[in-house]
Amino acid sequence: MDPTNTSKFRTKDLADANTDQLIGMSQMAVADGRVTQDEADVLQKFLVRASTNPSPIIINLLNRTNEFLADGILDDDEAKELLELLQSIAGAPGELGEIAKPATLPLCEPVPTIVLEGSSFCFTGTFEFGNRKQCETATKDSGGSAGSLNQKTDYLVIGSYVTDAWKHETFGRKIEKAMGFRDKNGKPNIVSEAHWVTALNQ
Repeated sequence: MDPTNTSKFRTKDLADANTDQLIGMSQMAVADGRVTQDEADVLQKFLVRASTNPSPIIINLLNRTNEFLADGILDDDEAKELLELLQSIAGAPGELGEIAKPATLPLCEPVPTIVLEGSSFCFTGTFEFGNRKQCETATKDSGGSAGSLNQKTDYLVIGSYVTDAWKHETFGRKIEKAMGFRDKNGKPNIVSEAHWVTALNQ
């Protein structure tokens, strides 16, 4: 057997083992419905070690965890986002960061034009762009407003890290509430993070 191929197989085996360990850690961490500072610190150390034999799920989660802990403190918003990420891993093993698909999420079809100026936005899920505060700030800097979901909200933006199991996540209730408003009032438009970013960059 080619030694190069043997090395590739070993690297893949280690990456798969790291992913399996991450799933187990995630299941334990979310069992009580919250992520503590100590749990986040342990997770970060594991991800750093695991990144020597990385898989996409390891790298994506390491990047987000590093952002959460950049100041050494896991605040409430960061803890909530990390919990949602770990719930996704624990409940639906697969590649983290899969872009939300219209077939599995209630995104508006046809895709609506996003008007930032004078429009109100609500953000739910976990975002590749940054945390919710960063998404809200970017929206406000472009002339829109951002806040809680209500019947006057123009757009609900769903983060790219939302999985097919969204109905079982903590933010699933917000998406279902938005669907109810949309059916009754014609809004909010429910759009993906990728579509919002495109509008932001125009």
